[in-house]
Amino acid sequence: MAYLRSILRSGKNAVPAVLRREFHRTLPAAVQQVTVRDAIKEALDEELERDERVFLLGEEVALFEGAYKVTRGLWKKYGDKRIIDTPITEIGFTGIAVGAAMAGLRPVVEYMSFNFSMQSVDHIINSAAKTYYMSGGLQPVSIVFRGPNGAAPGVAAQHAQCFAAWYGHVPGLKVVSPWSAEDAKGLLKSAIRDDNPVVFLENEIMYSVPFEMSEESQSKDFLIPIGKAKIERKETWLIYTSPDSTLHLPGFQLLEQIETQNHQGNRSDGTCF
Repeated sequence: MAYLRSILRSGKNAVPAVLRREFHRTLPAAVQQVTVRDAIKEALDEELERDERVFLLGEEVALFEGAYKVTRGLWKKYGDKRIIDTPITEIGFTGIAVGAAMAGLRPVVEYMSFNFSMQSVDHIINSAAKTYYMSGGLQPVSIVFRGPNGAAPGVAAQHAQCFAAWYGHVPGLKVVSPWSAEDAKGLLKSAIRDDNPVVFLENEIMYSVPFEMSEESQSKDFLIPIGKAKIERKETWLIYTSPDSTLHLPGFQLLEQIETQNHQGNRSDGTCF
C-alpha cells in the first residue's frame, strides 16, 4: 500500500514507468501475445471450420485478403463459395446476406468502413433487426455485420464516424464493440453463433495492438457471452483519490462512501475512484 501511495503522490512520470515495466514482463508459457486483427481472423477461421453454414462476404475480402488484412488466408483455405468478393454495392450484398440468413445460413458481412453501412441501413434496421421479433421467434436472422468503426488516423470525415449509439438504439440488434484481442475473439464467435443479428464494431487503430491471450482463450471452444458483464480481475480493495488525500478502504466501505456522496449531488472537485 505504501508503494502504491507513493506512486500516486509522486507525479505524472511514475505511472508511465510502471506501465512500461508491466508491458515488458516475461509472459507465462501458456500466454501468447496476439493482435486484435489476428484474434478476429482466428474467430472467423474457427467458425468457418466448425459450421458449413457460415460464410463471409464483402469488398476485397477474398483475393486481396481484406482492406485491413483481417481475412488473410481464408480465401485460400475455404474457396470462392465461402469467402466472397462483392462489388462496391453495400445495399446489394447486405440485402443478399440478410436473405441468406433468413434461408438458414450464417453470413458475416464485412464493411470496409462502417460509414458505408449507411448505404444499407434499410436491410439492417427494417429487415434483419425486426424479422425475428415480428415472426414471433419463428424466423431467426443469424447474421453478423462487422468492420472498422469510429476514429482512425488520416481518414477525415468520410471514415471517422462512430455508429455505436446509432445501432445501439435499434430494437432487435445486438451491438458489440470489443477492445482487447481476447474480447474480439470470444465475442465474434458468440456473435456468429447467435440467432439474432449482431453489429460487431471494430476499430482500425486497435487492429495492430497486441494483447495477452490466456490458454483458455486459445481454445476453439472459447466464447464470451454477449450481454453478460465480464470481470477483468477480481479485487477486494478500491482506491479513493482526491486533491488532498488518498484512501485505501475495503470495497464495501468505499461503496458506502460513494453512495453517500452521490446523494449529495455531483462532485466537481477532482475526486475520483
